[in-house]
Amino acid sequence: MRTTILLSILCLFLAQGELRAQQSTSQAEVLKTAVLVNDYFMNKYADYTQPSYVNRFRPSNIWTRGVYYEGLMALYRIYPREAYYRYAYDWADFHKWGMRNGNTTRNADDQCCGQTYIDLYRISPDSPAMLRNIKATMDMLVGTPQVNDWTWIDAIQMGMPVLAKLGRTTGEEAYYHKMWEMYRHSRNSEGGKGLYNPADGLWWRDADFVPPYKEPNGEDCYWSRGNGWVYAALVRVLDEIPETETHRNDYIADFLSMSVALKKCQRTDGFWNASLHDPGNYGGKETTGTSLFVYGMAWGIRQGLLNKEEYLPLVEKAWHALVKDAVHANGFLGYVQGTGKEPKDGQPVTYTSVPDFEDYGVGCFLLAATEIYKLGL
Repeated sequence: MRTTILLSILCLFLAQGELRAQQSTSQAEVLKTAVLVNDYFMNKYADYTQPSYVNRFRPSNIWTRGVYYEGLMALYRIYPREAYYRYAYDWADFHKWGMRNGNTTRNADDQCCGQTYIDLYRISPDSPAMLRNIKATMDMLVGTPQVNDWTWIDAIQMGMPVLAKLGRTTGEEAYYHKMWEMYRHSRNSEGGKGLYNPADGLWWRDADFVPPYKEPNGEDCYWSRGNGWVYAALVRVLDEIPETETHRNDYIADFLSMSVALKKCQRTDGFWNASLHDPGNYGGKETTGTSLFVYGMAWGIRQGLLNKEEYLPLVEKAWHALVKDAVHANGFLGYVQGTGKEPKDGQPVTYTSVPDFEDYGVGCFLLAATEIYKLGL
């Protein structure tokens, strides 16, 4: 009897080990998947000069494409293929290192492209012209008193890292100070009470969703990708600012609170729903929010901010779900919610549905893939 029990325990142990081996992800596999997804996009959109057309024409340096290039630059850092650099550099050069609405734009969506301009400048800082326009725009923000430009939480990811990157690149702390003032306004004051709810550790997308607005199940509306934007912004800012920056610990505190909240929301299959607190409101797998949460959690584990034993299983489950259920054999990404501001927008979200813009979904996925790669699972 004792022998039978020991054999059963041994078999169970071996089975768990085999399952773990099947679920583990080698860096080679991660890189292969990232390259596949990126190559699909670069082949389909080989002409980086072409504007997008969704109801109207939009130049290719809008925020959707800017997010893609964030992901591409992250991929380039772990896999410096010349074609990636040329695709990014030539795109930036085509747009004369400028923004959709010129240097006077206060719209963070316009400024998002500046993250890649700065990254490219850092690789080969031989031309001040690469920074001139984005620096002029952010200097305008720093030099004027308004702090209420980020009225929607997506803007935090589009604009905030630009200020952080300029602060690090130039050594001028004024960018850090302005970044905090704008973030603090969005967090604590926008919409009357601020867009961040410390009780839940999550963000309302904009003033339209601050209570008394409720989801169909009576919960507050916390949109997955919107919270993903903030989560990613905190990562990208913390990656740039020095240890001594005045508000670094404030950003870390918000990152940790969001991590706890997001842990509670993960689906059993590894994805997150479009609505974090109402799985019945257009519930189902969604790739962009999931990718951004993987990006943030993997980074947090690697930095020692998140407990590896607690968060690594979430990250692994989510990554395997993305690869298994969202990535097509040709590199197309399924389950990407189209543009919008809440769960009902950009529907349907299915394995085969093509979102109105494909670029930002790829960017989010590449950010996740590169952080998984760095973990070296």
